[in-house]
This record gives sequence, C-alpha cells and structure tokens, in this order.
Amino acid sequence: MHRTTFLTVILFFFSIQLFAVPFSLIKNAGDAADYPEADYLVIFDSTDVNVKENGMSSRDIHKLYKVLTPEGAKKLNHFKFRYDPLSAYTKIKKVKIYRKDGTVEELDMDKEKDYPAPARMIYWGARHKMINVGRLEPGDAVELVMFRKGFTYALLQEDVPSDSRYVPPMEGHFYDIVEFWNNQPIKKKVYKVKIPNSKTLYHQFYNGRVYKSKYNLGEKTQYTFIKNNVGDISKEPHMVATSDVAPKLIITTTKEWEQKSLWFYNVNKDYGSFEYNDTIKKKVDEILQGAETEIDSISKLTHWVADNIRYSGLSMGEGEGYTLHKGTVVFRDRCGVCKDKAGMLVTMLRAAGFESYAAMTMAGSEIEDIPADQFNHSITVVKLSNGEYKLLDPTWVPFTRELWSSLEQQQGYLLGVPEGADLKETPVSPPENHYFKMNGESTLQANGTLEGQFTIDAEGQSDGALRSMFTSNFKSNWDNALERKIRETFPRIEILKMEYSAPYNYQEENMHISIKYRIPNYAISTEEEIIFTPVLAKELFKNVNYHLNFNPELKNRKYPFTDRCSRLVEIEETINLPDYKTKAYIPSVEDIDGSSATYKGGYKLNENSITLTQEIKFNKRKYQPEEWINFKNVVKAHKTLAKESIILKK
Repeated sequence: MHRTTFLTVILFFFSIQLFAVPFSLIKNAGDAADYPEADYLVIFDSTDVNVKENGMSSRDIHKLYKVLTPEGAKKLNHFKFRYDPLSAYTKIKKVKIYRKDGTVEELDMDKEKDYPAPARMIYWGARHKMINVGRLEPGDAVELVMFRKGFTYALLQEDVPSDSRYVPPMEGHFYDIVEFWNNQPIKKKVYKVKIPNSKTLYHQFYNGRVYKSKYNLGEKTQYTFIKNNVGDISKEPHMVATSDVAPKLIITTTKEWEQKSLWFYNVNKDYGSFEYNDTIKKKVDEILQGAETEIDSISKLTHWVADNIRYSGLSMGEGEGYTLHKGTVVFRDRCGVCKDKAGMLVTMLRAAGFESYAAMTMAGSEIEDIPADQFNHSITVVKLSNGEYKLLDPTWVPFTRELWSSLEQQQGYLLGVPEGADLKETPVSPPENHYFKMNGESTLQANGTLEGQFTIDAEGQSDGALRSMFTSNFKSNWDNALERKIRETFPRIEILKMEYSAPYNYQEENMHISIKYRIPNYAISTEEEIIFTPVLAKELFKNVNYHLNFNPELKNRKYPFTDRCSRLVEIEETINLPDYKTKAYIPSVEDIDGSSATYKGGYKLNENSITLTQEIKFNKRKYQPEEWINFKNVVKAHKTLAKESIILKK
C-alpha cells in the first residue's frame, strides 16, 4: 500500500474512535443486494495491541456492524465474549446504535452482564461478558468498542497480584494468531501491534496477501496489517480445519522452536510436576507385575492412565495451561484434562525408572512453522533403551490397543526435553496396522431367503471404532448396540447367534465378532430371475469403514481433506446359490493402484456359488486436493459393488 494511502487509513480509524461514525460511511457500505449471502456486514474491524516488556498485552477493539437482513438483526441483538478472569480482563466500553432514520442511541454500560460461562467436562471458571443490544432493523448499524488484556490460556493460579496474572506463561514473549476470515463479510480489517524495540517480531501471513507496514514510535515499533474484503471460505465435506486454509496472520517474539521446547521442559521441572511419592510408586509396581519387556511396561502404564484418569478439568490449585499439575494431585483426584493425563503418565513412567517428558501438539489442525503457541493438546514421550523417543497419548487411547492414537497422524508436535527440540510431525501409520476383515458364507434359497454367518476381525483404530460400540454402552446394552448397527443396513435381519470378544480385554486380544443370521425374502426371486447383493458387499459399519461416508460424486477439491485413519479393508464372502441357468449380470469394477489408495476386488462365479473378494487400502489420514481423484475412485469402487445387484437367470 502506498504510504500516503496507508496513513490516510490509520488517521481515519483514529478519528472515528474519537468522534461519531459518519452516517455516510454506513450508507455507502452496501446493503443486502451487494451481499446476497450475508446477514450482516462488518464495515470495519480494528484491533490495536500494545505489548509491554514482560510480554503482557492489552488491546483496544473497535468494530462497526451493519444489519442486512432480519436474521442479521437477530444475530446482532446482543454481544457475548468469553474470558477467564484468572488470566484475562475484558470490558465492553461502548455500544452505539445508528438507526437508519438518522438517530443515534448509546447503550448504558451499567447493563453489561458478567456471568459464569456454561461448561462441560472442563470447569475452570470461565465467564461471559454480555450486553443486550435490543431490537434492530435492516439498515441499522451497531458500533462496538472493547478493551481486553491478558492471554487466553487457562491460568489456574489463585491469589496473585492484580496485574501479574495477565503476564503470559512464557514471560517476556508475545504471540498472536489473527484470523483474516469471517462467516460474515468484513469490508476492512486492521490489526496493529506495538512491540518494544528490545524485541524482534517474527511474522508470516498464510493463505493470502495482506498490506503491511512498520513504523518506529520511539521506544516501540508498530506493525500494521490491513486487508480489504475479508470473507469466509467455501466449505468442502471432510476438509481440514478452516484455520489450515484460510488467510491468517501469525506473529511471535520467539525466534526458534527450541526456545519453546526448553521453556516447556524447565517450567515443569522447576514446578516439580512429575515428582512421585510412595503411594504412586506402590501403584506402579502393582501395575507392572507380569511385564516382561520394555514395551510391556510402557503399555501397562499408558493404558492404566488412559482408563483410570477420568477426563474432567477442575481448578486444582497452582499450575496453568503449560505447567502440568503435579502427578500426586492428579493421582489423588483421578481426573484431569489432557495435560493432567499426560503428566500423570510421565510421573508413573519415571517412578518405573523410565526417562519421560511431556510434549505439546495441535489436535485437528496444522501447526505452521513459526514458533508461536499453536497447541491445544498435551501428550507424553518416553525414551526407549535404543535412545529413540516414543509418543504416547493416554487421552486418546482409552480402550484402544494403540499407545499413540493413529487418529493423530500427520500433525505437528513439540517435545519438552532438556536438550531442546524442533517442531516435528507425527508419522503415518501403515494401513495394515488398522485392518478390518470380514469373512462370510451364506446360502441363498430359491424363495429368496438368505441364511449364513460372517466374522469380523479388527486391529488398531478399526478395532477401537468397533470396540467403542460396547465400551460406550452399558454392558446390558452390548447385544442391542451390535444388533442396531447391523440393522442400519439390514432392517429385516434375524440374528440367530452373536458372539464377540470381551470388550474390556483389549490389551490381550483384538476385536472378533461372529454373527449367524437369517434374512427372509432377501433376494428378489421371480419365475425368471434371482436378484440380490451379497451381505458383505453392502455398506456395513460406516463408523469403521469411514470412507463410505465420502461422496465420490464430488468432482474436484480445492482444499486438503482428512479420513479418519489409514486403513486396510479385506472382505471375502461365498454365497451358495439355488439352481439357475445362466448369469444375466455380474457387477464389476476395475482394480485401482494409486499412491494414496488402492482397490482390488470383484466376483468369481462358480458352478453352484459366487465369491466376492475385496482389498481396499487407504494409506494415510490427511490428503492433498490432487489426491482426491485416486481416493474417490477407490470409494466409488467399493460403493459400486454395494449398490449393484447380481442377476441370475433361472
């Protein structure tokens, strides 16, 4: 942006903070005809951040909204902001309504409400600031001015001096992640940050372009970022997180990931997060009875923590988002969030003589390669006797045969280790580690009734998805849960017998299910034809065969997409046939040999039977847009044999 134009923009925003918003700005901003898919328009969105030497930041936020539709009037009839009073301060300073008839109303700020935020599973004392705007009409505008200071981590420390609670955990450092997208259009978005000259600001704008400038203000330097016409991005089914592909600004004063790694290690070391007592040591010795190998011991401790520390976040005294609560506290309370479960496992591994540390990751979205805090999840690492670190996640593996959940493939992570570490990416797990195998044999009678049996064997995440039908239900509902899942595909099926592995015995054996069944009038049987589709060709167990939830008719993709997990599916079924003269139609699909996914399968017609075989592989969890063609063709092949029927002539 040209310097003169840039200064004009800055002066404009400065002026409207001091004086009333001109009605011409509201009138000329546009209306519903200009934004046919929007309910309201953000005319401007301005944030001015001031950072102190200790890293504490405050920000002035100034926004102007224009109502476009009656639905937009409902959405803007109140403002609500979540904050944690132990780490952040929020104040709504001004709200003005600019009526389309030219009148102006300013709300009484004494009517601002402050109340506990609704909570589920994590009860850390978060609150809401809310103010009611009241009835609005299309054409009205609402101006909002706010002040915030502090940070967004969940600080759990009590009785600290008033302003010191707002200093970020990594004192002296500052970071921010600024979203330059919105589900309603923004005509102009401005983000300014003033940084002490003693600090270097590292920044990167992703997935788009932004106007930027840098000005020296004496003891501080101001960085300004401006983008016009900010909007939403088009959503695609099963796409990666919006933050992975939408325009965003990431800024930090931390130069290298190693600094963050060492800080994370030291803050927990100094706090004593992983110290254990005699009670914990006694429990560890009890758990490890019968363990024969290094991995046996690690597995037993990981699964004990996964299954016995309930996920529930409570304020448990001193400690905050990046300082893990002491293992003695978590062991006593038998509950905590991911960081508490991770810390509990570190504590127990150390009590068993292992070298173990905590690590950080971002579940569900990308960590960009700029060392700002882009973490939402804590995990555990243990150093094996060969010197390699092994990832463990007690939060994601309850009643799962894995120690590290392969639902977390291809995501960034940072170790908190004494030597420091760079950002790494979790590895891809081979599809063979997550197999789902179905084998069946059945007999089709001349009247169309089908009788048979099939077995299912699963491993890894396929095992976990199958097993969760039981472990997420009361024991008295286990049979019903399995039967309901089968009836989703075959409503008229009669289950003659069902057997399955002990759901809670997951450490000893993978999941095995055996079903004996009868389906009256399954095939269409006329005087001339027999028409049917084999049972195992159908779209069974979509919670495991997650690819069946994809629509292969989607031609192309703009963004990367994710499957549940890498996976191998093997299906084989033989159907004994009644007397027939000849085949009229046998569905067929071509084999697919791709780098992302593969398919081999089809029917083999014998004299008195027909056999279905399918082998399907999905090689990873996250895929690029150009891999969609390969992926969807494999899905289409599987779905084709599920939908098309075999036709035999009598």
